[in-house]
Amino acid sequence: MSRTSLTAGKGECTFMKTIGLQDVIPYEEYERQRDAFRARIIALKQRRRISLGPLITVVFENRDTLRFQIQEMVRVERIIDPAKVQDELDVYNALLPEENELSATLLIEITDEARIKERLDHFMGLDHGRKVAIVAGGEEAFGEFEGGHSHETKISAVHFVRFRPTASMKGAIADLTRPVTIRVNHGEYHHAVPIPGSMREEWLADLSV
Repeated sequence: MSRTSLTAGKGECTFMKTIGLQDVIPYEEYERQRDAFRARIIALKQRRRISLGPLITVVFENRDTLRFQIQEMVRVERIIDPAKVQDELDVYNALLPEENELSATLLIEITDEARIKERLDHFMGLDHGRKVAIVAGGEEAFGEFEGGHSHETKISAVHFVRFRPTASMKGAIADLTRPVTIRVNHGEYHHAVPIPGSMREEWLADLSV
């Protein structure tokens, strides 16, 4: 019998704990563990990644995905000083979803290096107004972009976005008989994509912490 409703994953806690110094593996030890660690996170991100048309990808973040990013920064920069590790923790902990919230990294992916500036310019203003939304149960939760990633003449290719679905939207997300989509409407760039059950499970886990 196929399931028609979803629940959050087992073992969930009552809040999404911030990542502390005790959670960061020293880079030399991490180097030995990295292959297995990275493989697990790649599999997790596949459940949390969705393409909005050919140029936008959205990755919904949780404690595990953000901890991986911290580990990678520590590895690449060979960070040993606890104070500098804490600086990284402060940056990434700020991206953790809060109560009843989804947190995501939105990437504008342009592979033609010669046209990066030109193509990015088409997305000026994406981070202002109601441009990206989750649609569920006849309601919309519009993405709230973190400031500081654009100015009058330039927009970043990387943005941090928060969505706050209502309780009734959460019910629709859990009900596989009801459609849930994520969409972008900006200039001439319009795409709406259905959310698969695997991602809806991830969302419910985030919304339950």
